[in-house]
Amino acid sequence: MHDAPPTHSPVRPEPLAHGLKQRHLTMLGLGGVIGAGLFVGSGAGIAVAGPAVVVSYLIAGVLAMLVMRMLGEMSAAMPASGSFSVHAERALGRWAGFSVGWLYWFMLVVVLAVEATAAAQIAHGWVPAVDQWLWVLLFMVVFTVANLTAVKNFGEFEFWFAALKVTAIVAFLVLGLLAVLGVLPDTDPVGLTNLTGRGGFLPNGWDGVVSGVLTVVFAFGGLEVVTIAAAETDDPARAVGRAVRSAVVRILFFYVGSMLVIVTVLPWTAQQAGLSPYVKVLDSIGVPSAGQIMNIVVFVALLSALNANLYGSSRMIFSLAERGEAPRGLLKVSGGQGGGVPRRAVLASVAFGFVSVLLNLGWPDTVFLYMLNSVGAVLLFVWGLIAASQLRLRRRLERESPGALELRMWCFPWLTWATLAGLVGVLLLMLTDDAARPQVLWSAGATGLVLLVAGTRELRARA
Repeated sequence: MHDAPPTHSPVRPEPLAHGLKQRHLTMLGLGGVIGAGLFVGSGAGIAVAGPAVVVSYLIAGVLAMLVMRMLGEMSAAMPASGSFSVHAERALGRWAGFSVGWLYWFMLVVVLAVEATAAAQIAHGWVPAVDQWLWVLLFMVVFTVANLTAVKNFGEFEFWFAALKVTAIVAFLVLGLLAVLGVLPDTDPVGLTNLTGRGGFLPNGWDGVVSGVLTVVFAFGGLEVVTIAAAETDDPARAVGRAVRSAVVRILFFYVGSMLVIVTVLPWTAQQAGLSPYVKVLDSIGVPSAGQIMNIVVFVALLSALNANLYGSSRMIFSLAERGEAPRGLLKVSGGQGGGVPRRAVLASVAFGFVSVLLNLGWPDTVFLYMLNSVGAVLLFVWGLIAASQLRLRRRLERESPGALELRMWCFPWLTWATLAGLVGVLLLMLTDDAARPQVLWSAGATGLVLLVAGTRELRARA
């Protein structure tokens, strides 16, 4: 494998525009990870862990927070549109940058199809006269156009999407707390009855907590886009540092706080996988049209994720092309006012996204299911390479550019090693879980294929 290039080597300035502001990046960090996985998917975690789902979210959230701290350290010191793919190349060699970049791109464009289809299902429920496939087409066209124009348009979309999601979470936390205290009309103080009754806080034991972690850990995926977007701000190093600092703790508070409210207000046995626990709670405290309100919030969350994934995938493949790991034709950027947008990279990402959507609409239980399984555990592989890269780059930065370490990982290297051990532990636990095992095996197969291509490229380059 190639030796990683030194961090002090000159890097060609990227031709991308610097149209994102600090407020865009901060809100992207806060709202980018708050999606349907929280609003709807959290019901599955409650079903397996009971009230102890709070502990499951805390464990998964701390793991995500540590990964983001490591990524923030590297991105503040060496901002790049390819983020962790560039860091992996510098730390471990070209094979690592190639592999993690392509795996992440593939994951985003596949997940994009799920989000577009789910948003179309909600819209079709509101307007049955319009077919679901037409809604998908509309969403894809709108966000493709938004991403083909100036990057500030993406930033504005995400700012307001994230603002609505954060407002919804804060309002839910306030209403839930008032319900627990019995302050709302027709409510009595709940106390700890729902936390200690019906089997206690750990109705399914610590096995339930572990199963809960496997269920909820992927809800924290999406924070990585902050470090990709930082390269398109005026001061990337400072911007990413501020965004990471403000995002990780607040997101942990939103997730864990929400779960604590849910399992305190209602018995955990009242929740069902596939149904939003937020709707159940809002219904129980008398909020009118709670279901429709949450449908709107989930709809916005899905469109926000669709927009962010299209942006992230286009910048990742652009960065790969910049380093010679993807077709060079994708380096073409727009000129004039609102220029600096990698339009060919956007179109390449959305083209594969359209293919994924068609597979999801036509063969959801066969072809697309295999594709979805093949990216099911990729996020954990990406996080693992982030940790491995930080282990090597931190030492190099301390030796060569100590002034670049504006944001430092806590308790280095012990917490980095602990994070790596935690990620390996989650993967091993997934292998023992019948529902999660196919995701690990298919994702391992996809990763092995990409590594094989990377190794072949290395051998050809040496020859």
